[in-house]
This record gives sequence, C-alpha cells and structure tokens, in this order.
Amino acid sequence: MKALGKHLLLELNDCDPKLLNDIGLIREIMLAAANESGATVLGESFHQFSPQGVSGVILIAESHLSVHTWPEHGYAGADIFTCGTRVKPEKAADVIIDKLKPKTHSVILMNRGMIEGKQKAKDKK
Repeated sequence: MKALGKHLLLELNDCDPKLLNDIGLIREIMLAAANESGATVLGESFHQFSPQGVSGVILIAESHLSVHTWPEHGYAGADIFTCGTRVKPEKAADVIIDKLKPKTHSVILMNRGMIEGKQKAKDKK
C-alpha cells in the first residue's frame, strides 16, 4: 500500500496565552512552517476572535496547514496535510512546536489516500 499524503495532527498544551492570541505571530509561524517544509504557498486566511483566539489556514499546492487556538486554555491544535514526497510535514510540525513552546505536545501521523502501488482502481475490475 502506498499513501498519497501525510496528515499530521498537533496537540499543543500549556502554551503562553499571549502567543496564542497574537494573529500576526500565528500567521508568521504558520508561513514559516510551510516554507520550512518545502511547500508551495498559494494563499492564506486568518481570523482573530473576540474576546480571544485565532484560526488560520495556509493553502499550499500540496494541500494545507491550519491552526486553531484557545488562549484561555493555553491550547492550540494544528493540522499539516501534504501530498507527495517532496514536502516534509515533519519540518513544519517542528517549526510550530518550537515557536509556540508548548509544555506538552503530541503529534499523530495519519497516512491518507492509501492505494495499491501505481495500479489504477479501474484496472482492477
């Protein structure tokens, strides 16, 4: 079986609430993560919630990076979904973890688009 893509789920706990509520900083971190991974950035959208919290997405040619923050809980969740083998999502995860400085974190890897080799589904009928 071959995976078409990798999807990393980041759980970031006990982060500094000030970092998690700074839309400019969150945007910079996510763009740096995309660039460090080797992704091709196509666009972005970020939103500052009131009274607190940020959500954002970086659209990349290889899929996307997204983040949602809850400063009141010191928590951020991030997704890094990439396809192909050129982009290194683990490098993006390292940037996000390094910059948000969680006291504890976990990274879950999901292989996406599981296919059998290069054979097309219609060829198997």
